[in-house]
Amino acid sequence: MVTIVDCPTCGAKVEWAEKNKYRPFCSERCKQIDLGAWAEEKYAIPAVNLPQEGEDDKPLQ
Repeated sequence: MVTIVDCPTCGAKVEWAEKNKYRPFCSERCKQIDLGAWAEEKYAIPAVNLPQEGEDDKPLQ
């Protein structure tokens, strides 16, 4: 049984097989678009409750 996944970039159906050298992407183009987005930090996870400046210097109680 062949597994079919959606290309993360364009949503096209892609066969998850060794013969598809771009998996999970459908093409070199989609792979490069995703790499560019990663390099531009578009996939950054937002931080929650960042310490304010100077808080790192406080001793633990």
